[in-house]
Amino acid sequence: MFGFGQKAPMNELSPGELEQLMAGDKAVVVDVREPGEFASGHITGAINRPLSSFDPSALPRAPGKTVVLVCAGGKRSAMALNKCAKAEAAIDTHLNGGMAAWACANLPVQR
Repeated sequence: MFGFGQKAPMNELSPGELEQLMAGDKAVVVDVREPGEFASGHITGAINRPLSSFDPSALPRAPGKTVVLVCAGGKRSAMALNKCAKAEAAIDTHLNGGMAAWACANLPVQR
């Protein structure tokens, strides 16, 4: 009734949609997995900001670009988006299915 307990709205991109944004230099990818996970393979150009120490105010400023959060499967990036909403950060987009979906789409992974 009053909006308590409701999750902040979020945009979910498919791997193909994220690839198109990146190809047009319209996205900044922030990977919220832990450093070991990130090192084992990530989206080329992604910045690592682990959820365990995630601070929305430390995210890159990217005028004219969409900041897209990524994790292994989509759960942690959604949790990070909730932290962004609570901090009133203007970040509301993540990769639906995370790195698992990215890999299933046969998109490049940097190791």
